[in-house]
Amino acid sequence: MDDSTLDGLRTALQAQPSNAALLRLVLRALLDREEAQSAAELLTGPALEALAAPEDRLLAAEVLGATGDPERALGLLPADPPLALHVGLLLDAGRREDAARTYRAAVSANPTLEDADLAARLGARERAVAGPGGSKLRVIANDDTDATEAMRLVLPSEPPIDFSHVGGLSEVKEQIRKRIILPFEKPTLFQRFRKRVGGGILLYGPPGCGKTLLARATAGECHAQFLSVAISDVLDMYIGESERKLHALFEKARQSRPSVLFFDELEALAGRRQYTREASSSKLVSQFLSEMDGFQQSANQGLLVLAATNVPWAIDPAFRRPGRFDRTLFVPPPDEKARASILGILLKDRPGAAEVDGDAVARRTSGFSGADLGAVVEAAADRAIARSLQAGTESALRDEDFREALTEVKPTAMEWLTTARNYARYANEAGQYDEVLAFLREHGRA
Repeated sequence: MDDSTLDGLRTALQAQPSNAALLRLVLRALLDREEAQSAAELLTGPALEALAAPEDRLLAAEVLGATGDPERALGLLPADPPLALHVGLLLDAGRREDAARTYRAAVSANPTLEDADLAARLGARERAVAGPGGSKLRVIANDDTDATEAMRLVLPSEPPIDFSHVGGLSEVKEQIRKRIILPFEKPTLFQRFRKRVGGGILLYGPPGCGKTLLARATAGECHAQFLSVAISDVLDMYIGESERKLHALFEKARQSRPSVLFFDELEALAGRRQYTREASSSKLVSQFLSEMDGFQQSANQGLLVLAATNVPWAIDPAFRRPGRFDRTLFVPPPDEKARASILGILLKDRPGAAEVDGDAVARRTSGFSGADLGAVVEAAADRAIARSLQAGTESALRDEDFREALTEVKPTAMEWLTTARNYARYANEAGQYDEVLAFLREHGRA
């Protein structure tokens, strides 16, 4: 709007101060020209009385908020104002708790109102920043690995879980109960028969079938501390440091008994020595074997080492010797009943979960791993979220969301089973892959 037109409207408004339509037009024009102070000067007694409609009161509140008068603006807000304006005014007025409460209540009632900028403003806090004269940390590389370093290498602890959080795998769970959990629960009985508590367990199977989750649940069932090792933090560029770190981790686990030390992707630390050209890799494997030999000693009672791998044929055979990873468990892709159980866990507390036919989804997902099922649920949730955003209100999950998701997500365990079949047929020394062969025969893939 040009200056002459705006001046004409302001002159007309002086003659008719209670003309709501004219006042609304002038206020919006001044706000667009970033002249909020001039707009606020028009909000006198007769003008405010003329602004009775909710949209007019919102405009007046926007004007007053832009001029730094949030309390007066809050008084003009209608019954159901825009969340961003309401919360913003409360923050400008210094009423952070009221702003947070208002935001949480609105988002809880309608999740589509969630706003990242508002959440960031609500979460912002003042913090002190060290000046130039502050102390500096002196770091020396390649120092000896100690207990503090060992704690850094262990991944952040997660809430404990048990077998109820793991869908399916009933046979594997039963084996773990008999061979792992029971010795932890009845140590005196096992000691009378001179049976050690702890040892080494190797979980293998296709990727995404729950090996890591099963390890965490085993620790929870044993009521033991779970220490998950980050493989990338064990390996070090300096000669001898990888071995030092590995030893420090085992020492930390021994001091925290009963404890479970978990190595995911074991082949990174325990690969076949004859296939490596680097002497450092062979030394690390030897160090690992030396630590595992410690399980023959009473000092290691109560320490369980769990490891998971997708490629058991890449593990150095020395790890299969009794006293090391002498117990090996195959974690197969879930069957239909297990898939239904996994879907029930994945759908828990999601909108519309009770109306979704999980059994039908389970029937249509033969060969899917647990991770594949998670991808199906996520793809279905994406569709429900898109529908909610389009409608402006929460829309629950529907069966058609899963039908469309299944056209996108494909099973990923088939390639692993093809490779495992060759090893089970032609490299099954001492029957180490008998479980794989049994699974393949049962499902007609042998």
